[in-house]
Order: sequence, then C-alpha cells, then structure tokens
Amino acid sequence: MADQEEDFSALPLEERFTHKVWKVRQRGYDDAAKEFEKTPDESAPIFLPFLQDPGLWKSAVADSNVAAQQSGIIALCAFLKYGGPQACTRTRNQTITPITEKGLTSTRAATKQGSIEALLLYIELDRADPVIEELLPALSHKLPKVVAATLNVLTAIVHAYGVKVVDPKPLLKTFPKVFGAADKNVRTEASNLVVELYRWLREAMKPMFWNDLKPVQQQDLEKLFDTVKQEPPPKQERLLRSQQAAAAIAKPSVSADGGEGEAEDDEEPAEIDAFDLAEPVDVLAKAPPGFFEGLASTKWSERKTALEEFLEVANVPRIKDGPFDDVMAALTKCMKDANVVVVTVAANTVEALAKGLRKAFAKHRSRIMPPMMERLKEKKQTVSDAIAAALDAIFVATSLGDCLEDIFEHTKHKNPQVKLETIKFLIRCLRNTREAPSKEQTKQIAENSIKLLSDTTEGPRAGGAEALGTLMKIMGERAMNPYLDGLDDIRKTRIKEYFETAQVKARDKPPKPAPAPASSAAQKRMGLAPGKKPSMQSKRSAASAPRPMTPPMDDPPKSMPSAKAGPIKLSGFSKPSALSGPKLTSKKAIPPPSIYAVSPRRPVQPPSPAPEEPFTPAARPGPSTLSSRSLAGRSLAKPSSTAAADAALLPTIQSLSGPERQELTQLRAESERLTSVVDELCAENARLAQQIAERENNEAQLIEERTRNVLSIKAKETQLVRARSDAEVAEETVAKQARELERLRKELGRRELTSPSMVSQDQIFRDPISHEGGSNGTSSMLSSSREIGYQRARNFIGGSPSSEKENAGDGLDGKKTSPPPSMGLYSDVRSSASSGGRTGAGTGEGMESWRRAAEVTSQLRAKIELMKARQGISLPK
Repeated sequence: MADQEEDFSALPLEERFTHKVWKVRQRGYDDAAKEFEKTPDESAPIFLPFLQDPGLWKSAVADSNVAAQQSGIIALCAFLKYGGPQACTRTRNQTITPITEKGLTSTRAATKQGSIEALLLYIELDRADPVIEELLPALSHKLPKVVAATLNVLTAIVHAYGVKVVDPKPLLKTFPKVFGAADKNVRTEASNLVVELYRWLREAMKPMFWNDLKPVQQQDLEKLFDTVKQEPPPKQERLLRSQQAAAAIAKPSVSADGGEGEAEDDEEPAEIDAFDLAEPVDVLAKAPPGFFEGLASTKWSERKTALEEFLEVANVPRIKDGPFDDVMAALTKCMKDANVVVVTVAANTVEALAKGLRKAFAKHRSRIMPPMMERLKEKKQTVSDAIAAALDAIFVATSLGDCLEDIFEHTKHKNPQVKLETIKFLIRCLRNTREAPSKEQTKQIAENSIKLLSDTTEGPRAGGAEALGTLMKIMGERAMNPYLDGLDDIRKTRIKEYFETAQVKARDKPPKPAPAPASSAAQKRMGLAPGKKPSMQSKRSAASAPRPMTPPMDDPPKSMPSAKAGPIKLSGFSKPSALSGPKLTSKKAIPPPSIYAVSPRRPVQPPSPAPEEPFTPAARPGPSTLSSRSLAGRSLAKPSSTAAADAALLPTIQSLSGPERQELTQLRAESERLTSVVDELCAENARLAQQIAERENNEAQLIEERTRNVLSIKAKETQLVRARSDAEVAEETVAKQARELERLRKELGRRELTSPSMVSQDQIFRDPISHEGGSNGTSSMLSSSREIGYQRARNFIGGSPSSEKENAGDGLDGKKTSPPPSMGLYSDVRSSASSGGRTGAGTGEGMESWRRAAEVTSQLRAKIELMKARQGISLPK
C-alpha cells in the first residue's frame, strides 16, 4: 500500500485531481493548496495547468466524496488568493454553479464556509456583477435548501461589500417571488437579505417591491427595520483587490495630511436615491384615454378627476422620457384655473413628473415654472405648499442657475405673497444645491437679497437676510464681505445669526494650487522620478534641507477612494462610505462571520535601504526637462522667492478640507495616469517613427537598385542598337562586294567571248604581241597590269585564301604595294592603254594599242571558258 501511495504522489496534480480513488484526489487537493501558498507570484508555473483546464475545479468543488470536496474547495480558495484576477475570470463560469448546489448546501460547516469564502474571493478579485448573475438562477431551484443557501450567501456578499460594489437592483426584483415561497427557511433568509439591504438603502428600496408583499410580511419587516434604524450607517467591511491597493497607496498621504480622516467622518454619508433603483415606466402609454377631454371640460370636478387619474399613473419613482409637450401645455393652463383644487392637483402632477423625469424635465421648466410662481399669490396654505413642493422638484431636476432668472423676476413682484414665497424658494435652493454658485451668480443673489432688506414688509426683509446668511455659509465670510460693507450693524448681526444656523450641502472650494508640478519638483529635488515614493533617505534629506518643501503625496487608485475617504454625495441624498472605517460597536442585524475579513495578501519585500549619502543625480537632464519648479530651473540670484512660494503652498494644502484633499489626490492620480498614457503613446510614436525610417531606407535602396537596373537596360539597348547598326553596315559592305564580284564575272565572261584562241593559264595576262614603236612607259605599265591580272586570276581559279592573303600585297618585284583598284583587269588594261595613248599622242600607235587590248580581252575570255570546260568549274552567278 505504501508503494502505491508513493506512486500516486509522483503523479502530476492535474492527474490526481481526476483520479478514481477519492483519497488520491483529496491528497492532490491538499498538495495543490500547499503549492499555491509557496508560489512567489501570480505567474508561477504551478497555476498554468489549472488556468488552461478550468474543468478541474468544477469536478473538485463538486466531488462526490464530502471529505475530498472540502479539500477541493479549500484548494480553490488558495488558488484564488494566490492566483490573482486571471484565476478568477478563468474559473468562475465553471465553479459558481456547483458551489451553489453542492458546497453551500453541504452538511459540513467547513465546506459551507469555504464555499462562501470562494464566492467572496471571486468578487474581491474582479467585481460582483458576474457572480450575482451566476447566483440568481439558483433562486428558482426546485430544492428549497438551495434557494435558502443562495439567499444566505447573497446576504453575506451585501454585508461584506455594500451596495457600491453589489448592484441591488437584481436582488430587489427577486423579493416578491422568494417571499411567496412555501418553505419557511426561504422566507427567513429573504427577510435577512431585505434587512441587510435596508441598512444600506433605507426607504429608497421600498417602491421596488413593497406593494407586492403581504401586510403581515410588511409588518414583520417594519419591526426588523426599527432595530436597524438605531444603528449607525454601515461601512464596507471587505475591500476589492483594487481598493486594497488604493488604500495601501493612499494611507501615507492621509497620515501625512494630519487630521483628514476626523474631518471626513463628521460628514453625513450619502443615501441611495429611489430614482437610481427603479426601472423607467412609460407613463404616456398608460395615461387615461380621456385626459385632454377631461381637462377641457367646463366642470371643475371633471378637470380634477382627469388630473387625479393621470397623477395616479405618473406617481412612479422613474418615468420614461417622451413627448410631454402637450401634457405640460395642459398643466400650464391648469395653473391659471379659477378653482384652487384643480391648481393643487395640477401642482402635484407637475411634482410627480419632475421627480420621475429628472434631467429630462429641464426642457419643460421655462414653460411651467413662471405660471406656478404667479400662483403663489394664493393665501390658502394647501395650495402654496403644493406649488412649493412642485418648485422644489423642478429645482432638483434642473439647477440653481436655471432657476435664478425666474426667481429674480418674481422677487420684484408687486404682490407681497408672491415675493415672500419666491424668496423662501431661493433659500431652499441654496440649502439643497450640490454645487456652489459661481461668482456671477453670487453677485446677483447678494445684490437681489440686499434690495429685499429695504422692503416695506417684514417677510421679504427677513427672507433677504436669511438668503444672505445661507449664501455666506456656502461661499464663506471672506467672499461675502464686499457685499456687506455698506450695511448697518443691525442687519449684519441678523445675517450673521442666519449664517451660524444655516445648514447647506454645498461648500465653495478655494482656488486649487498646482499640486502635481510641485510634487514632481519636490521629487526631482530628492532624486526621484515623478510618481514614485521617496525612500527614507530622501525623506531625511528633505527634512534637513533649509528650504521648506511640499510633502509628496502618493497617487491614489483610479477605481475607489482611499480608506478614510469622505462620503460621496449623490442626487440629494447621503450614502455611506464604501471603504473600511471604524468597526461598528452596535449590534448588527446579521453578525459578520470571520470570513468577512480581508483576504491575506502576499507581503511584498521592500528593497533594502541604500546607505545614507548625499544625493547625486545619475544623469543630467536635458533642457526640455528642466521646469521652472526644478532645482536646475531656478534662478540662483533669488532663492528667497522660491522658498517663499513653497512656504506659501504648504499652508494652502493643509487648509483644504477632507473631500478637497481627496479630490486633490484623485486629480494627482489622474494626472499621473495621463502622464503614463502620454509616455506610452510617445514610445509607440517613436517605435512607429523608427519603423517608418527603416521602411523609407528600404524604399530608397529599392529605388536606387531599380535605377541601376534601368540604366543597365538602357546601356544594353544602346549596345544592341549599335550592333544592329554595325551589322547593317557590314551587310551593305558584303552586298557591295558581291555586286563588284558580279561585275568582274561579267567582265571576264565578255572578254572570254571575244578571245579568238586558247592560251595556257600562265599566258592569260601576258601580251604575246610586242609593242613596236610604243613608248617605254606604256610598255612597262601594260606589263605590270598584266602581271597583276595574272596573279588575281590564278588565285581565283586554283589558289587558296591563304595564298591570296600572301600575294595580296606583293607586286611584280616582290615589293609591298597597295592593292589594285576595284575596276579589275580591264580597267588596268584600259588605264595602261590610255596612259600609253597619252604618252604616244601624235603617233599612229594609239589606235593599235586599243585593238591589242581588245584582242587580249577576247583571248582571256576564251581561255577562261576553256579552263572551265576542262576542270568543270562553274562560277557563282
């Protein structure tokens, strides 16, 4: 048995996960969990087989053996803790459903707790939406225990992460179904989930499902809600991995600012608005068919009935936007109705539409608001209250700047009641606005309110003083001093009293310094790259410097605020902070188990500190990197001005409130993120520019090679043209020589025909007749011509080309002479005869010479024909 176990331990983990023996699988799960804990980082090779085959975890968490299943779920938790986000995204589609059906319903407490922890880890590593989508189908499972276990884990998820991480809308839609279940445990777990959501959402969640519950269930839930109302606002007890990293980075900044967390804890947490949770309803499609006919009726009761029917349809948390122009025109007409009951119901309808449409109602404000403010003259309190509530809803749907024009116009109304109600509306706007008025709006409000201080009636005077005090609470005493300088002490005292008692939701933000450049400059002076945390050595060097410096602040995360970040205001309500804060000491509706604690993170070993020594920059920065805030960019002549500027910047940052410091930190993080994006784009641009340069070089080389090839082709073509020209010249020369040869043949043939007798071959060109009475010059010339003709004839008939070349340049005397003229033998003979005739002019031998030449020619022709007949030679024709 020991040998078999040793063989099993030698198998790879993925094979042991699928082994048929459950003990082998269990030990494989345990060994895998231990190996995951030993990994140095998320990229260790041990994770690769399980990332490539997520089905291994599906079989592990749903193992048929309960002991092996427990080990498999523990191994999955270790895999998720140390495998990182990639381990989450690759496996959650395979494991959440079997965990819900097999793990959450297990009879073993460790298996159940491990299953809940695995689901919480899936949310911690990424986000909650994919996990909730996988869990919601289990609420329709046929087994009640699966439904109850799913509701239990949903309660744990909401308790740990809150509604900022977990979207409550899908959960609220399931309550009518689960509260109608027959199983008691399902209804109990549903009640726990409702109570947990009530801790976060309060009354805003009731419109989503409250009317679908039975009265008994509503009463039971109200009793549970009463206990929750006494508790302080809930805090997010478990952070996402992104939030954990953000808190670790922002913690030094918060501690360096000193007292920021205490100031932020005093602020009210924001609440969730029902408008954000509800689904839009198409009111126009559900409107009563005779609505406009009823409003056109002459009977006020019918007009009132039509408005009430439409109000019943429009009284929903959220309304789908549509063409409400006709409805607004009808309601505007109802505001001028003679019957105050119709006016009251119309005001209630306008309020419902403004609350349901929100921003989409802004385009109708200019039409409906002036007649409503005109109707404030009614002394009946129910009418004034209905119109005031409608005006408040219009303000929430628009903004303070949109309403100021109509407010200023009606504060000058001749009716004191309209004037008083308008200034009350302005005061409510100042109290509830989320954005501080601009300088121009502040000037307009202050001047208009100061005019009301001199009104003839007490109501507008008190209203003007209260408006100035509320505005001072928002903008600050210093910003309001220029407007109050001309007032007497009694009015100033009254305004001061309203200022001290006023409660506002907006605060004017002081001018923001440029924190990012100052931080970068401070880091450069300490020898750090922008965006990096200074070491202890750099901090000590900065502390010992004679000139004050702005303390560097680390970059916050981009996803969530810091651990002590103040609450975020949302649409007129407060909402609890989503980050961990002080632990609640009061009793919870659901006690948090130990699994709600933040999952362990692998500690990062800090680098060993370098020995303390004066800072020496590694490289000298270029001119483009030397800003006016850096050490190299400062003027050496005036160091005191720079020190004064830094000293003035430090109290400005310290005077910021908690939300302003948080926003400053977020802006710095965004600046660093944008800087990194710009650096990446610059690097990409440089890489692309290098590729473009390389391709341009290759293109230039190809162009140069093509040019060389074209020039080579041109040269070859030129040579070809020249060769063709030379060939044509040679052909012409050959043709000329052929014609000359043909002419000689004809001449020889003519002479042979005129020759009377036959002579030997050696005597063809010799003259047997002596020149009697002729001159010596003529005889020698004729003799030479005959000898040359004889040599040519012999070479032509029986000689070889070599002998022709040897004899071509030799004369009769063996001397080198020029070749004979192309006229041939006959021309030589004729020239000799002509020269002899010229020398013997005046004598009777001239004609005789011509006759002898003719005879010689005839003899030559006869001899040639004879030789041709004997030897069988045929000359080419």
